Amino acid sequence: MLDVESIRKDFPMLNGKTMHDHPLIYLDNGATTLKPQAVIDAVCDYLTHYSGNAHRGDYDLSHEVDERFEDARRLIKDFINAARVEEIVFTSGSTDSLNMIAYGYGLNHLQAGDEILLTVAEHASNTLPWFDVANKVGAIVHYIDLDETGSLTLENVKKAVTEKTKIIAIAEVTNVLGYDAPMKEICNYAHEREIIVVADGAQSVPHQVTDVQASGVDFLAFSGHKMCGPTGVGIMYGKYDLLCETKPTRLGGGSNSRYNSCGVVTLKNPPYKFEAGTPNIEGVIGLGAAVEYLSKIGMDNICAHEKELRQYCIKKMQELDNVEIYNVHSDGAVAFNIKGVFSQDAASLFNTYGIAVRAGQHCAKILDEFLNVSTTLRVSFYFYNTKEEIDQFIEVCKKGDDFLDAFFG
Repeated sequence: MLDVESIRKDFPMLNGKTMHDHPLIYLDNGATTLKPQAVIDAVCDYLTHYSGNAHRGDYDLSHEVDERFEDARRLIKDFINAARVEEIVFTSGSTDSLNMIAYGYGLNHLQAGDEILLTVAEHASNTLPWFDVANKVGAIVHYIDLDETGSLTLENVKKAVTEKTKIIAIAEVTNVLGYDAPMKEICNYAHEREIIVVADGAQSVPHQVTDVQASGVDFLAFSGHKMCGPTGVGIMYGKYDLLCETKPTRLGGGSNSRYNSCGVVTLKNPPYKFEAGTPNIEGVIGLGAAVEYLSKIGMDNICAHEKELRQYCIKKMQELDNVEIYNVHSDGAVAFNIKGVFSQDAASLFNTYGIAVRAGQHCAKILDEFLNVSTTLRVSFYFYNTKEEIDQFIEVCKKGDDFLDAFFG
């Protein structure tokens, strides 16, 4: 069991008040997470005490930067149980990682008539790059059906796969409905047919144990800011042989070992061929600190606490007659609406009570074809949230029918 009261002291933003003079109740962790003091200190330490460049200098300061930078890579390798440290590529986030996979691998391996399988629950970052790559090479995007709850099943994957299927690109946990895909089973089935599996881990890696060797996933993308790290930094994991077959999507200093005036270029081996230019050094160091922080708490403990919170919240919400829930049985975010109230209006109501929730389409703009509703509210939990916060959230849900009175009364 987590000592949540003690954990909350690590987060400066949980110890102040909002513009409306309420304590912050932060329930938008699917968008980004709050930052613990350990991460803030790590970033400030770099900026204050050893703010040199990485992999550029032959002096003590640069060596220290190199060591801290590569320490973070090793920490992340262990965190997701990659086979080797060279499989960890630093990017600017999940969007960057998925674009690098689509354009660096997909664009160079797909041919006309090949099929890419997605679902309608995917984030824009895992749809738009594949749309573009398919258009460029003449490949075809098809969709794996979701079951009646919105979950992805192996059975529906099997129904969607054909002899032309080359890539399956899916979220391990979807960002609106929050269902956990059976990645190991999907990967086993796909690999029997020489299909590459790309996983969007933005909503899974921060919340549960990740083991890429156990799941067998070929590529995995995730972001630092959704797991207590800084913004602007993320990871592209790929099996080493696949990274060797993947072309960098940008070139420059640090990505090559040599080149000449005739245009002959020799690239470095992974991961460095993908990391051209000065990286987000403080972001990488901060992400390393975040991984250390999460590891000390324990991802199993984090996952169990979030499931308990979600079950508690769902039970309370089901007691209300003015709330419609779209994903009662998932383990991730809760997607819902206050009946008869536009989602952004409801989010504004929550805001007046210091409660941060998400409203809109959540960058999953074709999911409305499944839900038959254009926008939803979303609450998403993390290990620093409490049942007391959920109780306050529920009290505001009760006011949803009278939101105009709440604003102007």
